[in-house]
Amino acid sequence: MLYRDTVEADILVHKPWFVASIFAVVLLASLAFNFASTPLGELMRPVIGDPQLSGLYGRFAIAFVIAVIFCANVALLGFAPLRVQIAVVWLELLLVFLAFFLSFDLSLPFIWHNLPYMITQGLVTTIYVSAISLVFASILAMVGAVAKLSSNGFAYAVASFYTSFFRGLPLLMQIYLIYLGLPQLGIVLDAVPSGVLALSLCVGAYMTEIFRAGIQSIDRGQWEASRSMGFGFGLTIRKIILPQALPVIIPPMGNTFIAMLKDSSLVSVLGVWELTFLARTIGQPQFRYLEMLISAALIYWVVSIILEVIQARIERHYGRSKVR
Repeated sequence: MLYRDTVEADILVHKPWFVASIFAVVLLASLAFNFASTPLGELMRPVIGDPQLSGLYGRFAIAFVIAVIFCANVALLGFAPLRVQIAVVWLELLLVFLAFFLSFDLSLPFIWHNLPYMITQGLVTTIYVSAISLVFASILAMVGAVAKLSSNGFAYAVASFYTSFFRGLPLLMQIYLIYLGLPQLGIVLDAVPSGVLALSLCVGAYMTEIFRAGIQSIDRGQWEASRSMGFGFGLTIRKIILPQALPVIIPPMGNTFIAMLKDSSLVSVLGVWELTFLARTIGQPQFRYLEMLISAALIYWVVSIILEVIQARIERHYGRSKVR
């Protein structure tokens, strides 16, 4: 920590060219932004003739102010503790994004009126579909990983074909094939089971490689020691291998679940009342698509942040166990 603070102070104080370069970049970017076809740029559209009437001075003044604020922000944050830096930058970026969204002239009463229904119906359905899919995908991944590590040629061929096929097709195509193709074979599934099946098969193929890599990260001596003690294959996997492989498996598995939560929006094409489907349906009658889509995006983001926090806590728990 002391070394990091010393390096930051050296960059910001003893090397002013660093701040000056940032200042120049932000100044040029701000000028380019002002020339763009944005509401701010429209107010300062150039007029042929007197430069004072063309808005050139106004653009330069705004760009200068933005550059000064940005550089002052960078310089001052360099002397703050790391947690304070992160919190301040997050808050600033959040305010920037909120200001960007508010520039669309959104109807806040319309958002507040429909937000509870989007959470109680859309979000609950999204989490339900994702959680059920994760359970089935984990089962498929565990079986597939064991098969790919097996010396049995038939089991390895089936597992490798499964991972290659379902990782090679787009998820949306898999959803259509299951929902529209299975009825031609006499198997009729509703929208939710079809979406769960497609998500489970697709994500299970990716998670198979995650489990395989985690199991292979354990030294072969662990397998030999368990066999010498008379442990069977199932007991060895459950009691010896998996507990040691979890620190390797959990980070990519957490990322996969977050990705699955967002990929579940594809089942909206089947008419499932999840978050994306409700956002489009509620906004359609009054042409308030943007209000609902932004609300759904923020809900997805908040849920992803919660999952990231849970994942970080689980990683720390197993990280401490690994250190011990």
